[in-house]
Amino acid sequence: MEHNLAVGLDIGTTKIVAMIGRKNDYGKLEILGIGRSKSLGVHRGVVNNITQTIQSIQQAVQEAEAAANMKITDVTVGIAGQHIRSLQHSDYITRPDSETVIDDDDIDRLINQVHKLVMLPGEEIIHVLPQEYKVDGQAEIKEPIGMYGGRLEANFHVVVGQVSSIRNIGRCVKSSGLSLEGITLEPLASANAVLSQEEKEAGVALIDIGGGTTDLAIFRDGIIRHTAVIPFGGNVITEDIKEGCSIIEKQAELLKIKFGSAWPGENKDNEIVSIPGLRGREPKEITLKNLSKIIHARVVEIIEQVYVEIKNYGHEEQKKKLIAGIVLTGGGSQLKHLKQLVEYITGMDTRIGYPNEHLAGDSDEDITSPLFATAVGLVLDGLKRQQRKKVETETITETEVEEEEADTTEENVNNIVEEPKKERKSFLDKLTERVKDFLDNAE
Repeated sequence: MEHNLAVGLDIGTTKIVAMIGRKNDYGKLEILGIGRSKSLGVHRGVVNNITQTIQSIQQAVQEAEAAANMKITDVTVGIAGQHIRSLQHSDYITRPDSETVIDDDDIDRLINQVHKLVMLPGEEIIHVLPQEYKVDGQAEIKEPIGMYGGRLEANFHVVVGQVSSIRNIGRCVKSSGLSLEGITLEPLASANAVLSQEEKEAGVALIDIGGGTTDLAIFRDGIIRHTAVIPFGGNVITEDIKEGCSIIEKQAELLKIKFGSAWPGENKDNEIVSIPGLRGREPKEITLKNLSKIIHARVVEIIEQVYVEIKNYGHEEQKKKLIAGIVLTGGGSQLKHLKQLVEYITGMDTRIGYPNEHLAGDSDEDITSPLFATAVGLVLDGLKRQQRKKVETETITETEVEEEEADTTEENVNNIVEEPKKERKSFLDKLTERVKDFLDNAE
């Protein structure tokens, strides 16, 4: 596959999306092809039927390949699901020599120490995100590299998930004939697609309402501060409509999309929708007021759970206030009057997040829908990964050339060794490698 291309694969509960994109001359994202299929083997973000998931992935990938007229080999995959939780943790290391400056190795040592935390059986640390550092008791340091100090401590945001779920996703991707280029946490991918840098600085909560789960990511001062996955999404609303109106799922979904509203006060009592009965039975008449009451009850429950998480982060403290409020994205955010309801319950400014922040100007309207926020974020993540690899290979080649040219005196060798600035591997890259190794050995 070409170098400046990336493919995002969003394995959701309701749909699987494969999206091929590349950067255009202006640094914006151009979508070349998109494929989507109904997701059959996924429940609440977790794969529960490998064979069906593989079929759905292959279908989405073939559709994207046909649209872009090219073959897909590597993909960047998102992970979410009800098994993901996060915790705050602080740790420190004592440096052997406080006369030297703090470098990447010290930070790696500190991060690796966090990875030794004892987790529940079957759980593994997915992400370790440093929040702020302390050097010899001096607090609120954003970047400690280059400072002197004997004791280096940091607060971390640690994201934890079920190993088996992650491996199952890896398995599905591999069995679909694709290779895993990277794994990313879905709330982070969606955030990259719909949030601006200013919002991340000011403090913002991103709520991605999917079919099976609602993902939350909170940013402040440009750093991710809190993540959570709530095991409810648009499907539970459809389920409630199905039960409450005694109709089949397909009709419930259509009712929700066409006539659904999260605000019951909007509908008059005499607004009625007639639904054809099954096999010669009488048609059913449903008042829109009742429909929105059913939707309202469930949506309120989802928002309140999310709001509890926002409060857990500490939004009510003056120092941690989220000035930019809430951004809603994902398929569920297209529900009528949802923005108003969220503002009413939380008292926070709210907007709907469209992934057009990074997209080229002439993109189709379909692609800029909140439905595809995660997929766009995954493509961006894949492109960023490639950029990093490119920089690394260039650096290595330059070093080799320099080494050949240089006289091998002590000084020159020392200079060369210090030259290339090695990009620190994010833990997700290491996780991707581990999942790959596991799958290779398990075959």
